[in-house]
Amino acid sequence: MRRGAKTGMFQALMQLAKGLAVAAVVSSPLLAVQNVRAGHESIIEGDYSRSSGAGFVLMVSLKRAR
Repeated sequence: MRRGAKTGMFQALMQLAKGLAVAAVVSSPLLAVQNVRAGHESIIEGDYSRSSGAGFVLMVSLKRAR
């Protein structure tokens, strides 16, 4: 009877350790996002030119294929 209590306690501690490991993995990206400091100098700007219309041609050809 005594041995079963130790096994049950060991299994409970293992489950607790697994739960803490999962919680650490899930919460680490959230903590990392909070530490990111973004300012006005991190805005990405680029020269936007008009596309050649390949998306429209692809859409029309896919509709015809059906």
